[in-house]
Amino acid sequence: MKINVGMKAPDFTLTDQKGKKLSLSDFRGKKVLLSWHPFAFTGVCTDQMRALETHKEAFDKLNTVALGMSTDPSPSKGAWAKALSIKDTRLPSDFYPHGQVAKEYGIFVEELGSSGRVNILIDEEGVVRWVKEYDIPQLPDIDEVLQAIKELG
Repeated sequence: MKINVGMKAPDFTLTDQKGKKLSLSDFRGKKVLLSWHPFAFTGVCTDQMRALETHKEAFDKLNTVALGMSTDPSPSKGAWAKALSIKDTRLPSDFYPHGQVAKEYGIFVEELGSSGRVNILIDEEGVVRWVKEYDIPQLPDIDEVLQAIKELG
């Protein structure tokens, strides 16, 4: 089942690129952007994660935590974050069980063996307020994402 606006976002606990655990419920009281990308070390995914890092201050001003989500293993995400100089944006790994969270959100693409490229905005109470799915080669428009957050209030 695909995640839809108005649904309670399934909680999860994953490990980020620094080996630190995080749960969606850790961020209650803040908006959370789950910015899913298919694979680390690929061009569009690189640009997508760099945009999150570049706009960290804008996310902070909007009381929003942006998470760069994928099914890549945590050590790979760590090496990738280092290569991209991503220091402040957390990149959770949905590697094991492989793609479990992506499957719970209905965005796992079996043919790829990864998540699709999807942005999911969750409000302070854990309710999904905006979902946008992209073609795999399409870079999400960060200005559109920030506008969606602003419209949430």
